[in-house]
Amino acid sequence: MNELDALRQMRTALAVEESPEELALRTGWRAEAAPVRSRRRPRLPLLGVAAATAVVAGAVAVVALRPDGGAAPGPKAVPPGPERGNVLLVAATNAQKAPGGTYWHTKTVMGDVYAVGKSAANHYKVDSRQGNETWTGRDGTRHMTHIELADVPLTAQDRQKWRAAGSPEWVSIPNPEGGGGQAKLDMRQSSAGRSPWRASVERFYGMTVAQIAELPTRPEALEKRLLSLKGHWHAVSSDGEREEPIRALRGQERVRALSDVAGTLLSTAPAPPQVRAAVFRMLADLPGVRAEGKAADPLGRTGTVVSLPLRTTTPLGLYTAPKQLGTYRRQFIVDPATGSLLAIRDLVATPPRGSRPLPPGDDGKPRALKAEDMPDRFHRPGELAAYQAFEVTEWTDAPPR
Repeated sequence: MNELDALRQMRTALAVEESPEELALRTGWRAEAAPVRSRRRPRLPLLGVAAATAVVAGAVAVVALRPDGGAAPGPKAVPPGPERGNVLLVAATNAQKAPGGTYWHTKTVMGDVYAVGKSAANHYKVDSRQGNETWTGRDGTRHMTHIELADVPLTAQDRQKWRAAGSPEWVSIPNPEGGGGQAKLDMRQSSAGRSPWRASVERFYGMTVAQIAELPTRPEALEKRLLSLKGHWHAVSSDGEREEPIRALRGQERVRALSDVAGTLLSTAPAPPQVRAAVFRMLADLPGVRAEGKAADPLGRTGTVVSLPLRTTTPLGLYTAPKQLGTYRRQFIVDPATGSLLAIRDLVATPPRGSRPLPPGDDGKPRALKAEDMPDRFHRPGELAAYQAFEVTEWTDAPPR
C-alpha cells in the first residue's frame, strides 16, 4: 500500500482518485529504455467520470475480437433495433430470475486499441489487453487475480499486416502521455499469466456491499437514492478534486452519471438480482438511452447495443480533465435473454486533433498532448477505442480460487 500511496501522490491535481487496483493497473508506462507492457488506460471499473457535449445518433458497426485474437463476426448493416424500453425491460425481467449465492464472481477483459504505424494509409491496430477475476463476499471482502494477456492484432486484416511486418514480439507506439519517446506493446503469447492480489474490502462509488444489497428495487426509488452519490462527474473540471452529488447535474450530464453507476451495478458490483433488475428498468426510463440493433461484443458474443446519449471529450473513468484529443461515444452491449451486461465499449466520435498542454512531469519538463501521439490518431469515426467485456458475472457458492 505504501508504494501505491506514493504513486497516487504523484498524480496531478487533475486526476481522479482511484482504488489501489485501478492505480496499479494503470502505472505500466516507461520510457524507451526497456520494453515494458504499456497499460495506459485499463478499465477497472471504467465508470467514474461523466461529461456532456452533443447527442450522437445512429448505429455504429465495429469488428469484434475473439479471445484467440481473430476477427469475430461483426454486425453487418443492422436495421433499427427495438425501442429502448423493450430490450431493457426484458433484460430486467430475466435479471431478477438469476440465483443468489455467497460470492459475486466476475471475470473481465479490458482492452485499449492502439494504432501501430506511420500513417493512416500504412498502419495496423493492436488490442492491448488485460483482465481480472474477482470474488466479492457479502462482507465486502474481495479476492482478485490479475490476468496478464498478450496484446493482439485487432482484426484479421490487422493480423495480416502485423505478419507482413515480421510478426514482431514488441511493437513501438508513441507515448500518448505527453512525455515524448516511445512505448512498447507486448505481442508475445508467453507474456500471459495470472497473479493473485491481496484481499481487500471494496466500495463501489462509496457504497459498501451491505449498502448495495439494500438499494431500492423500484426504479424511481433507486434513481433517487443514486442521485445522492458524490463523485467527479465531469470530463473537464476547473477545480480538480471537487466532488458533487449526481443530483447537482442537469440534463445529459445527469443521465451519463447515472449510466456510469448503472454500468458498475450491472457488472463488477455485487448487486442482488432484484437490484440489477431495477437498474435495467431505471436505464429504460432515462432520456436518450436507445437500443440500436444487434452486435458482437469483443468476446464474440451477440447482444443488443444500447447507446448512451452523450459524445464525450474523453473515455470516462480516467481524469477530470481531458487526456485525449478526440471525442468518444459509449455503448452497452446487453443480452436481454440472460439479463446480463456483456460489455461496455467506447467508439471514436471525432478523431484526435491539435494539442493541449499538460502539467510538467516528474522530471519537471513541460509536457503536451499531441494528436500525432494518440492511440486513435488514425481511427475513423465509429471505430473501437476501448472496451470492457464481462466474461463472467454471477452469484456463486464456489469459494475464491
